[in-house]
Amino acid sequence: MLAKVSDPERHLIALDLDGTVLNHSGPGAGDDPLSGAIDPGLSDAIRTLHETGHEVVIATGRSVDATLPIVEKLRIRPQWVIACNGAVTLKRDPLAHRAYRREYVEAFDPTDALLKIRTQLATARYAVELADGGILYTEVIPTGTLPAEQKQVPFEELLGVQASRVVVVSPDHRFEEFVGAVESLGLTHVSYAVGSTSWLDIAPDGVTKASALETVASKLGIDHSRVFAAGDGRNDIDMLQWAARFGDSVAMGQADPEVQAAAGRVTGTIDEGGLLTALRDRFPILL
Repeated sequence: MLAKVSDPERHLIALDLDGTVLNHSGPGAGDDPLSGAIDPGLSDAIRTLHETGHEVVIATGRSVDATLPIVEKLRIRPQWVIACNGAVTLKRDPLAHRAYRREYVEAFDPTDALLKIRTQLATARYAVELADGGILYTEVIPTGTLPAEQKQVPFEELLGVQASRVVVVSPDHRFEEFVGAVESLGLTHVSYAVGSTSWLDIAPDGVTKASALETVASKLGIDHSRVFAAGDGRNDIDMLQWAARFGDSVAMGQADPEVQAAAGRVTGTIDEGGLLTALRDRFPILL
C-alpha cells in the first residue's frame, strides 16, 4: 500500500495526451489514432502519483468519447478530466464506478468564425462538436479523436448551433499557407490553436486548457505553486504558460520552438521517454 501525500504536498498534475503520454510513432502504436502506445514505465509512474493522492488531470483536445478510453488504459480514476481543449470538464460520479458527468461545458455560436474561415479556405473540411457531445461534419476528417456519434451535413447546417469545439482541416493547403490564411482572418470572440498539420481547433472565447485547469485547481484548493503541466502542441501553450507562472511546466522535446518557449523547461522527446524523466525530476517518489 502506497503512503498518501499530505495536503501541503499534493499536486495538480495536468497531462496532455497525444505526443505527451501517447506515442503514435513508436513500437506498439498501431494504426488506430485513438490508441497509440503508452510506455509501461510512464503508465506505472502516472498510476503511482494518482494512488498516492496527487490529482492527475488529463487535459486534451480530444472529444470526451476519445479521451475516457485512454483514462481506462492508464488504469486511473481521476476526479477531473478536461476534454475539447478546456470546453468540456468532466467530474467523476461518486455513485458510479467509472462514470463521468459533464460538470462544465462552454459553448458558442460558431457562425461568424465559420463564414470567415470559408472565405479563405474554400476547400477545407469542417466539423462542429456540439455542446451535448455529438458532431456534425461536412466531409470525413481522418482522426480518431472526435466523438463516435457523427452526422454528415451541408456546411449551412453547421451555422447557428451551440458548439463546444470547431475543427477545420485543409489538406489542400501547405502548413505555411494554412497558418497565413488563419492569421489573416482576424478571428475575435473565439480561442483557437493551429496544429502541426493543416488543422485548426476553435473554442469559445477565453476557453483553453489553462482556463479549465484554473477552475479545477480552485475547486481542489491546490495552490498554483503545486501545479505541474506537460504538453507538446500549440493548444498546450496557454496551459504551459499558466503552470510555469508559479509552478512547473514541461514541453516535450519534439515540440515546436514556440511551445518550448512557453514552458518552464524542456524534457526529452516522447521517443526518449521525456515525460517520465520530467516526472521523476519533480516527484522523488518515482525514483
